[in-house]
Amino acid sequence: EDKKLGKRIFTAIKAEWERTHAALSMITGEAERLQSNPALARSIEHRFPYLDPLNHLQVELMRRYRNRKEGDPANERLQRGIHLSINGVAAGLRNTG
Repeated sequence: EDKKLGKRIFTAIKAEWERTHAALSMITGEAERLQSNPALARSIEHRFPYLDPLNHLQVELMRRYRNRKEGDPANERLQRGIHLSINGVAAGLRNTG
Protein backbone atom coordinates (compact mmCIF):
# COMPACT_ATOMS: atom_id res chain seq x y z
CA GLU A 1 0.00 0.00 0.00
CA ASP A 2 2.75 2.48 0.94
CA LYS A 3 4.73 1.62 -2.20
CA LYS A 4 1.64 2.16 -4.37
CA LEU A 5 0.96 5.49 -2.71
CA GLY A 6 4.62 6.47 -3.02
CA LYS A 7 4.59 5.62 -6.72
CA ARG A 8 1.43 7.69 -7.28
CA ILE A 9 2.89 10.66 -5.44
CA PHE A 10 6.24 10.39 -7.25
CA THR A 11 4.47 10.14 -10.62
CA ALA A 12 2.51 13.32 -9.86
CA ILE A 13 5.64 15.17 -8.73
CA LYS A 14 7.59 14.03 -11.79
CA ALA A 15 4.80 15.11 -14.15
CA GLU A 16 4.63 18.54 -12.49
CA TRP A 17 8.43 18.87 -12.69
CA GLU A 18 8.32 18.07 -16.41
CA ARG A 19 5.56 20.66 -17.00
CA THR A 20 7.50 23.25 -15.04
CA HIS A 21 10.74 22.48 -16.91
CA ALA A 22 8.94 22.82 -20.25
CA ALA A 23 7.35 26.12 -19.19
CA LEU A 24 10.68 27.54 -17.99
CA SER A 25 12.33 26.49 -21.25
CA MET A 26 9.59 28.20 -23.21
CA ILE A 27 9.79 31.39 -21.12
CA THR A 28 13.59 31.67 -21.04
CA GLY A 29 14.33 30.16 -24.44
CA GLU A 30 16.98 27.99 -22.76
CA ALA A 31 17.08 24.21 -23.08
CA GLU A 32 18.76 23.84 -19.68
CA ARG A 33 18.12 25.71 -16.46
CA LEU A 34 20.61 28.53 -15.82
CA GLN A 35 22.13 28.07 -19.26
CA SER A 36 22.70 31.82 -19.46
CA ASN A 37 24.22 31.97 -15.96
CA PRO A 38 26.85 29.22 -15.68
CA ALA A 39 28.44 30.81 -12.60
CA LEU A 40 25.19 30.49 -10.64
CA ALA A 41 24.66 26.96 -11.98
CA ARG A 42 28.13 25.95 -10.73
CA SER A 43 27.54 27.65 -7.39
CA ILE A 44 24.32 25.73 -6.84
CA GLU A 45 25.87 22.47 -8.02
CA HIS A 46 28.74 22.87 -5.53
CA ARG A 47 26.21 23.01 -2.69
CA PHE A 48 24.76 19.56 -3.39
CA PRO A 49 27.43 17.53 -1.53
CA TYR A 50 26.48 19.47 1.61
CA LEU A 51 22.74 19.38 1.04
CA ASP A 52 22.39 15.71 0.09
CA PRO A 53 23.22 14.36 3.58
CA LEU A 54 20.82 16.88 5.12
CA ASN A 55 18.12 15.71 2.73
CA HIS A 56 18.71 12.07 3.69
CA LEU A 57 18.50 13.04 7.36
CA GLN A 58 15.24 14.84 6.66
CA VAL A 59 13.76 11.74 5.01
CA GLU A 60 14.79 9.60 7.98
CA LEU A 61 13.32 12.06 10.49
CA MET A 62 10.04 12.13 8.56
CA ARG A 63 9.97 8.32 8.41
CA ARG A 64 10.47 8.11 12.17
CA TYR A 65 7.83 10.76 12.80
CA ARG A 66 5.26 8.94 10.66
CA ASN A 67 5.93 5.67 12.51
CA ARG A 68 5.31 7.16 15.96
CA LYS A 69 1.98 7.21 17.70
CA GLU A 70 0.29 10.52 18.42
CA GLY A 71 1.33 11.81 21.82
CA ASP A 72 4.71 10.06 21.77
CA PRO A 73 7.18 12.25 23.68
CA ALA A 74 9.73 11.88 20.87
CA ASN A 75 7.39 13.57 18.37
CA GLU A 76 8.27 17.07 19.49
CA ARG A 77 12.01 16.44 19.04
CA LEU A 78 11.39 14.84 15.65
CA GLN A 79 9.26 17.80 14.53
CA ARG A 80 12.01 20.17 15.64
CA GLY A 81 14.57 18.16 13.68
CA ILE A 82 12.35 18.20 10.59
CA HIS A 83 11.90 21.97 10.83
CA LEU A 84 15.64 22.49 11.29
CA SER A 85 16.38 20.31 8.27
CA ILE A 86 13.92 22.32 6.16
CA ASN A 87 15.60 25.55 7.26
CA GLY A 88 19.01 24.02 6.61
CA VAL A 89 18.14 23.04 3.04
CA ALA A 90 16.65 26.48 2.36
CA ALA A 91 19.72 28.21 3.79
CA GLY A 92 22.03 25.92 1.82
CA LEU A 93 20.26 26.67 -1.44
CA ARG A 94 20.43 30.42 -0.71
CA ASN A 95 18.39 31.21 -3.81
CA THR A 96 15.04 30.40 -2.25
CA GLY A 97 12.60 32.86 -0.76
